Amino acid sequence: MKNFRSWKKRFKIWLYNFYPPYVGAGIRIKEIAPDFSYFRSEMKLRFYNKNYVGVHFGGSLYSMCDPFFMLILLERLGSDYIVWDKAGNMIFVKPGMGKVIAEFRIPETEIQKIKDEIEVKKKGDYLFTTDVKNEEGEVIAKLEKTVYIRKRGKLPIQNG
Repeated sequence: MKNFRSWKKRFKIWLYNFYPPYVGAGIRIKEIAPDFSYFRSEMKLRFYNKNYVGVHFGGSLYSMCDPFFMLILLERLGSDYIVWDKAGNMIFVKPGMGKVIAEFRIPETEIQKIKDEIEVKKKGDYLFTTDVKNEEGEVIAKLEKTVYIRKRGKLPIQNG
């Protein structure tokens, strides 16, 4: 059974890596946790993702971070919840050169806290953060993502 799981994991990573915006920017998904609680993306500096001054293009840096908190929440919360990216902000700390890495993680305790709050409030906005780092571990950019979550309703009109 372990080989089947690793095959499924490798296939999902392969699929994500062929997402056209990622191919075009040179972004690679390098790791996905089996339970989808963690993702790691990387991007090497190439001629096609450099900006005018020769460092990583800011749009590519944001793109390498964009979907992952939403994906984690969609997978971990399940079909009883509606999850949408609501807002995003990236602060550029220093020029990105060489390979850059971003990691995305939402612990199970946070997932359970969200479920408990949504059970009471029915909906909410949640802020998640991560850093984009160079190969030396220095922060080159800080990402903030606001994700909207609500409990899926019982009526069809509420689920559209």
